[in-house]
Amino acid sequence: MTYSSNATGILLAAGLGTRFDPSGLHNKLLATLPDGTPVVFQSARRLLAVCAEVIAVVRPGAEKLADVINEAGCNVIFSIDAERGMGATLAAAVRATSDADGWLVALGDMPWIEASSYEAVARAVDGGEALAAPFFRGKRGHPVGFGMAHREGLAALDGDTGARGIFTMHKPFVVDVDDPNILRDVDLPSDLGQA
Repeated sequence: MTYSSNATGILLAAGLGTRFDPSGLHNKLLATLPDGTPVVFQSARRLLAVCAEVIAVVRPGAEKLADVINEAGCNVIFSIDAERGMGATLAAAVRATSDADGWLVALGDMPWIEASSYEAVARAVDGGEALAAPFFRGKRGHPVGFGMAHREGLAALDGDTGARGIFTMHKPFVVDVDDPNILRDVDLPSDLGQA
């Protein structure tokens, strides 16, 4: 770890991924990248490269997923509210880490984000920004950083819009990065093989 953030990492890993597998039999976060690494394992390791403490949120019944995330080095919480969407999942993680100095929120299906992008957003939050996000060529991506000023708002989130409401009410500090992977996720099986 070259830079250690004061922020607590949150890895959101409770989605169903129905576009990846409409049958629901195969969790996209457990799918493997070309080198054999599970998607969520690499996503977790990238976040852990900057945040000493990472909490991952999974849905009840996802024990195999939880095991892989634990193996990566994260603590896991099971959210009974996961079925209500990303906002409810994020709120559960913030409530579980309410004493944090801030949060760096990443998605389990974004394994290619460069460590430098995580670090740039973390540094902005550690430096006092209440809301920070990476941008690549004008497009906002992930991870997103939240300062303590947003604790109550994050803890009260619900539904499937995540923290979009916070972004509509507050302008984020723009962290320009040269990393197109802040916009790249695993949505379909064909996404896994792309370099």
